[in-house]
Amino acid sequence: MKKIISGKVREVYDVEDGTMVIVTTDRISAFDVILPTLIPDKGKVLNALSNFWFNYTKEIVKNHMVSSELKDMPSEFNKAEFEGRTILVKKLNMIPYEVIVRGYMFGSMYEAYKKGEPFLGHKFEKEYQQAEKLSEPIVTPSTKAKEGHDINVTLQQMKDDLGCDLGAKIEQAALAVYKKCYDHAAKNGIIIADTKFEFGLDENGNLVLADEVLTPDSSRFWNAATYKVGTSPASYDKQFVRDWLKDHNLAGDSSIKEIPADIVAKTASLYKECEERICR
Repeated sequence: MKKIISGKVREVYDVEDGTMVIVTTDRISAFDVILPTLIPDKGKVLNALSNFWFNYTKEIVKNHMVSSELKDMPSEFNKAEFEGRTILVKKLNMIPYEVIVRGYMFGSMYEAYKKGEPFLGHKFEKEYQQAEKLSEPIVTPSTKAKEGHDINVTLQQMKDDLGCDLGAKIEQAALAVYKKCYDHAAKNGIIIADTKFEFGLDENGNLVLADEVLTPDSSRFWNAATYKVGTSPASYDKQFVRDWLKDHNLAGDSSIKEIPADIVAKTASLYKECEERICR
């Protein structure tokens, strides 16, 4: 069994029959540093959320899931340590873009808006406050860099690169998945402010949703009960870890030895709450 990727959170193995095994670990990264302390069951939560969303959106676009049952995987993975965090997926020709869907005026988009500048080809005629819902969600791709940070590009640049037909299919699929999942999460008290998708093409050239889908690691989730326009809402993600690192001037410091137990517990609880709200 050949390991082909060891990412910040996931380990990917080539089964060499057109499939791969992806194991989602309990690792956590912040400010581009993989931290030394694991977050208990974080990998299981991310895996459960992605699997839920893959099933929930399969009528909109195909996805790479083959099985989440260990019995369907190579014998190396038939162990308790892999239960709940491992999936068998189709190997795809991955499209070299992350497709970001933004539904709220926030982050770098809000910074550009305040300066009166377009954001990656998007102009906003309406007046917005920070964290206000957009009239319609928008798509802003980024290139997937092998090293360093991804580079944001306009939707038109992606379409020019991939071809207008494929670019339009990606845009339509990303928006449709976002909107359907947004409505489900909203019913359960979570606002999906923005998220990123990854797509690939199968052996027949069909568009396929891949990687992870709408998890706290790939999305900005806000608690609807405490959300308020004009503020910076707290997120269901690495909030406690990021805040602790910044408070102790450790953001981006790779020499850190340990995350305090209370920060780990709060973070684990937040991830678990997100799963319990959505996967029902």
